[in-house]
Amino acid sequence: MSLLQALILGILQGLTEFLPVSSSGHLVLGQHLLNVQNPDMLSFDVYVHFGTLISVCIIFRKDIGKIVLSLLHALRTKSLRSAYETDEYVRLGLAVIVGTIPAGIIGLKFHDQIAEAFRDPKLVAVDLIVTGLILFLTRFTRGVTPKRLGMVSGFLVGLAQAAAILPGISRSGSTISAGLFLRLSPAMAARFSFLLSIPVIAGAALLESKTLVRQGMEMGYGPFLVGMVAAAITGYFAIKLLLRIIERGRFSWFAFYCFAVGIAGIILI
Repeated sequence: MSLLQALILGILQGLTEFLPVSSSGHLVLGQHLLNVQNPDMLSFDVYVHFGTLISVCIIFRKDIGKIVLSLLHALRTKSLRSAYETDEYVRLGLAVIVGTIPAGIIGLKFHDQIAEAFRDPKLVAVDLIVTGLILFLTRFTRGVTPKRLGMVSGFLVGLAQAAAILPGISRSGSTISAGLFLRLSPAMAARFSFLLSIPVIAGAALLESKTLVRQGMEMGYGPFLVGMVAAAITGYFAIKLLLRIIERGRFSWFAFYCFAVGIAGIILI
């Protein structure tokens, strides 16, 4: 893989990770169109995802800090149960923890099958249409009275995140949609989706790092670094854009894009 190809794929990842159009699906299709074939590609995919993790941590650094401090205080004072009822950041932190469990189990148990799915652009195109259908259905959630985020709703959103391990199923699209279906406010559904991505992406990057250290990699470190930095920069602006779109109630509009790309992929690939 050349540095230019890594730059293009990194920008593609950063733009599509948080917009609900499946970054992994776009990476598979982008690699196919660029004719990029390398045994290190799954590891490259994980590291450009890590680039977008950097952008999440920058934008939500205050939330992350308050979650950590609130949980530590509740544990130190042995008041976790009461803090859960009164402290938004304790609830948010516990919801992230339980919401991470499904994707962690699926990722560890079905790692090889998931890697194989990344090699099938036709499957990706079909999954993009599925993502479009999920996004389209969110238009029926408008006008409902918002509910409070809790551990149960956090776990259910985590199940949606686990399903999004498949390329073509948007992680942000499925988790934000699940939050809306559970009657979370659009702002909270998006906020929780971004925070929920942190442990999953970090864990995947750690696992792939161990594999790379053990096996080495053919493409060298240059493309990894270029792709990761490009994804971090573009991911930052993609988050800002999506938050603005959600505030304006236009989240479901992305469905039509997913339908178009999915249908084009089925026909042309």
